[in-house]
Amino acid sequence: MATDWLGSIVSINCGDSLGVYQGRVSAVDQVSQTISLTRPFHNGVKCLVPEVTFRAGDITELKILEIPGPGENQHFGDLHQTELGPSGVGYQVGISQNGMGKLVKKPSSSSSAPQNIPKRTDVKSQDVAISPQQQQCSKSYVDRHTESLSQSKSFRRRHNSWSSSSRHPNQATPKKSGLKNGQMKNKDDECFGDDIEEIPDTDFDFEGNLALFDKAAVFEEIDTYERRSGTRSRGIPNERPTRYRHDENILESEPIVYRRITVPHNVSKEFCTDSGLVVPSVSYELHKKLLSVAEKHGLTLERRLEMTGVCASQMALTLLGGPNRLNPKNVHQRPTVALLCGPHVKGAQGISCGRHLANHDVQVILFLPNFVKMLESITNELSLFSKTQGQQVSNLKDLPTSPVDLVINCLDCPENAFLRDQPWYKAAVAWANRNRAPVLSIDPPVHEGEQGIDAKWSLALGLPLPLGERAGRIYLCDIGLPQQVFQEVGISYHSPFGCKFVIPLHSA
Repeated sequence: MATDWLGSIVSINCGDSLGVYQGRVSAVDQVSQTISLTRPFHNGVKCLVPEVTFRAGDITELKILEIPGPGENQHFGDLHQTELGPSGVGYQVGISQNGMGKLVKKPSSSSSAPQNIPKRTDVKSQDVAISPQQQQCSKSYVDRHTESLSQSKSFRRRHNSWSSSSRHPNQATPKKSGLKNGQMKNKDDECFGDDIEEIPDTDFDFEGNLALFDKAAVFEEIDTYERRSGTRSRGIPNERPTRYRHDENILESEPIVYRRITVPHNVSKEFCTDSGLVVPSVSYELHKKLLSVAEKHGLTLERRLEMTGVCASQMALTLLGGPNRLNPKNVHQRPTVALLCGPHVKGAQGISCGRHLANHDVQVILFLPNFVKMLESITNELSLFSKTQGQQVSNLKDLPTSPVDLVINCLDCPENAFLRDQPWYKAAVAWANRNRAPVLSIDPPVHEGEQGIDAKWSLALGLPLPLGERAGRIYLCDIGLPQQVFQEVGISYHSPFGCKFVIPLHSA
């Protein structure tokens, strides 16, 4: 009978759109296929309306959570009767696809056969009188939600379906977790039971509070205090202190002199460093005299070759990629350098550079034509180069046909200009221009003709020669010439290198 289900606590699942409702059954109407719940909870939150009514078409699943004992449902009044099934605990109502509802009993000690619920009918097609109270309770979910939004904006107390306000008297009381005001309270009530005051809707007035702060008066008070205490004044508020870079000296010093090197003859071309120092060029005769005086004072040719080889190899390693290219992870990508040397001191400088490159795991291919008699400096450098993993060739056919990573040019020498007419020289120049690899020239002479190899970089020793555009970008290396050596040849010299041994030069 319908009266057997009044007062039962049920859970009604209305799908994803409406959610899950829980409450106590207050009315069941078989004619209109509706069921009403009193003191309902929607998705664990207590509803604002005292009663809600559901149609059979809105119900996806119905679970009976608790059935009241005898005599506990009499206070609900006379209701419409419907046949839901025998009394007991653990019944579940499911709505099938054909519109029929089935009452399925969970396994228990006292079981009975499931009973069918009559097929759902359309409420609109039946002439059924509904009381005003039922009309209020049967409002759609959208209407109830709209009414709830019109309520005052306040934080509602959080509840779930098993809060103490909706618990049946006969149901087991959950474990108490503490005392408050002399009463045992639920865990949820202890955490969320206290009412929260409403948050004010008005925003904080930043401008109004900022206007209360008088900056001028505060700065004046600070200045007065500093003057009385003898400390340095901060000045007016709008005055900004001078700002310095991290590399600027805040102490006053003497004016900077950028022209620290002067030569005894007219300068045909001048260069400048990154810091702005002026480096004048010198003629080939003055440069040769400078090296001769240095050799007389103990800076021998062997020491100069070693210093030139170290500086040139450092520059070449940087051009090859530095640590990004030369590291243990790139052993399969060893850079290849082709070294073109002539039978003179310039060629000996290139051989020294190739030896240092080979010591740094660079694949070096040295080209040097065969001569009956070689200079002693070249013989000594070749003897040291042969102890490395570098390769020496005398025929241009043995040079790589594919582009290499870098070509180092040491073919030219002003004192051996006749070598430019040799077949091997012309063939070497043609190979370098055809290989399309970048070229580094070490201590190149001043080219007056069009014949030669166009370099991308050129490395000058001590002081630069007036090199032209075919020399590419000019770099200057320190080969260890003392300052008094410059003074003996009439050059007023101050080192422009700073903390480096190789610096770039720019056209002034």
